[in-house]
Amino acid sequence: MPGNVRVVASDAEFDPELTNAGTKLVVVDFHATWCGPCRNIASTYEQYSQKYPKAVFLKVDVDTCPETAQSQGVTAMPTFIFYRNKVKIDSQRGADPVGLEEKIKKWYSEGEDDGSDEVTVKGHMDLSTFINKTGCVCLNEADDHTMEHCLTSKGGYLESDCDEQLLLSIEFTQPVKLHSLKLYGPKDKGPKTVKVFQNQPNNLDFDSADSMTPTQQLELTTEDIQEGSLAQLRFVKFQSVSNITLFIKDNQEGGEVTQLDYLGFIGSPVGATNMNEFKRVAGKKGESH
Repeated sequence: MPGNVRVVASDAEFDPELTNAGTKLVVVDFHATWCGPCRNIASTYEQYSQKYPKAVFLKVDVDTCPETAQSQGVTAMPTFIFYRNKVKIDSQRGADPVGLEEKIKKWYSEGEDDGSDEVTVKGHMDLSTFINKTGCVCLNEADDHTMEHCLTSKGGYLESDCDEQLLLSIEFTQPVKLHSLKLYGPKDKGPKTVKVFQNQPNNLDFDSADSMTPTQQLELTTEDIQEGSLAQLRFVKFQSVSNITLFIKDNQEGGEVTQLDYLGFIGSPVGATNMNEFKRVAGKKGESH
């Protein structure tokens, strides 16, 4: 098939394709040969597979792979479903090429796009595409160096304003398991003591964050805050995180200004697509009802 599109030839091939993709974005075109809109968007879909080469593009014929289509909730063609780490993260019904590319851009991560720093752990991924930036808040950020600057590797940094402390609240688009953090900063002004809270019902203030017992407290060294390092969390305590709060209490040399060059999260979305767990609506093969 032209482009970088792979055809899933049977139900048995679908789950291995998702597994083999690892943490890459997977886009699946659920289609039918008799569907006019499916045929109309097919060439555009192939073009997107060439335009976004580090994502995996699959085609699933719903008549050839009926169990897969049913298990994925496909009821209209074409339906495009997006996966990462075997987790369904988005979908689109209908042959809308503009809308389809917008969703591809949304989930096509910076690491896939430009080969930027990808410090990951086997079985986990960078969760930057799962951050709901509209639901993120930072207290005591400088006007010219806001939290938004440290959530991307494109340049810029977060800087404290009135004193050395920062209070960051990060919201995820869906529950995630957190394995570790990337907290990069300069050797003098980078973060040192960081209290980590999870699933707070409301944004904390500085007094509350200072007095409360965190889920975990990190004491970072200058080596921990250099690019390429990870601050490991107690994974068993961060199994279903909807939001996380970081109280940066001080910096490496005790100055009045704290600087955070990059904040990243390593983990995995909660829940995975396992074809062995799906049950046939009509019972097992060979049974009559």
